[in-house]
Amino acid sequence: MHGSNPLSLANSVDTALRARARQVIPGGLWGHLNAASLPEGYPQFFARGEGCRVVDVDGREFIDFMCSWGPIVLGHHHPAVEAAARDQAARGDTLNGPAPVLVDLAELMVGMIPHADWCLFEKNGGDATTAAVTIARAGTGRRKLLVARGSYHGAVPWCSPSLAGVTAEDRAHIILYDYNDVASVEAAVDAAGGDLAAILVTAFRHDMARALDLPDPVFARRLRELCDAAGAALIVDDVRAGFRLHLGGSWETIGVRPDLSAFSKAIANGYPLGAIAGGERWREAATKIFTTGSFWCAAVPMAAALATLTELKRIDGPAVMARMGQRLRDGLARLAARHGVAISQSGPPQMPLVLFDDDAGFAKGSAFCSAALKAGAYFHPRHNMFLSCAHTEADIDTALEAADAGFAAVARMG
Repeated sequence: MHGSNPLSLANSVDTALRARARQVIPGGLWGHLNAASLPEGYPQFFARGEGCRVVDVDGREFIDFMCSWGPIVLGHHHPAVEAAARDQAARGDTLNGPAPVLVDLAELMVGMIPHADWCLFEKNGGDATTAAVTIARAGTGRRKLLVARGSYHGAVPWCSPSLAGVTAEDRAHIILYDYNDVASVEAAVDAAGGDLAAILVTAFRHDMARALDLPDPVFARRLRELCDAAGAALIVDDVRAGFRLHLGGSWETIGVRPDLSAFSKAIANGYPLGAIAGGERWREAATKIFTTGSFWCAAVPMAAALATLTELKRIDGPAVMARMGQRLRDGLARLAARHGVAISQSGPPQMPLVLFDDDAGFAKGSAFCSAALKAGAYFHPRHNMFLSCAHTEADIDTALEAADAGFAAVARMG
């Protein structure tokens, strides 16, 4: 790191850009990337990224534990991925039809993912989850979809966390259950009656601003049984966790295989791509639905994905991230104890969440993050974070030095 990073953004390039953006973009920025919801000192605009570091437009450098909210899995600007993308770009990206890399990537994914007999590609996670649900309905001729209460599946009306502009009809066939609660799922299946198309479930419970829950194997097996009995599709939304926990799909870690999986985020190390992997039972339905987009066969993201997945397989990326995530988790626990600050850590090591006890308004989390940011580490106070394969032991240890400043700030709050 290059010394400390001043917190004040007054008269900064970032502040000027925010002012300009507010004039031409509603709210200054849309969605989860809006830095207005982050603690004091967090930048909105960035200049570059390299490995596990990002640099904002004012030249401040941070060890990155958000990894662009998940897409960066090998590290920013990874040489093999960038070389593959440049090579494909030189030959063409968005053409009248796909480049051969479409077939190469589909073959690689079918070979990697045990439950996959075929793949479809989209642009982002919301595309993938929506198409998976549509396939399930086309394949069953039914309407009802079971969704865990509080789970996030995309920014489209049927699942958006905001109800602004959403009609009751958009969600007329959704029935809620509670994650890891077998009885609630069974009740939801009963409520669906003979109209159950699918049960949709995230790889683990990663609702924002609450402790994360890994899937209970008993719960996962029961979902599989209920779908089999009803002839419905079990869909795992692996958009956030896919390829970080297991290269064959996140539920390979608990031995339960879905019918359909939705992927995005880490699939192409930052290039825009989504995917569905499905079993043979659902192939015909996938051919019947109409799902498309002018940019969905763009070849550059597919070339980047082919390089990303090949490299993750070569280095056993999930294991690399698990080791570094555990080193971070152990270090944070030691520092919290040293400062007499109570925290809870949850989620898989590759995707950790840190919450402070007695911090309903996240004042402690914000103080921690602001102080750590000033010392050179980019953490998040409420959302799960992300490790990448670019994080080394030295990077983790440097970030823990920044975290030490964060815990000291919380301890001073009394």
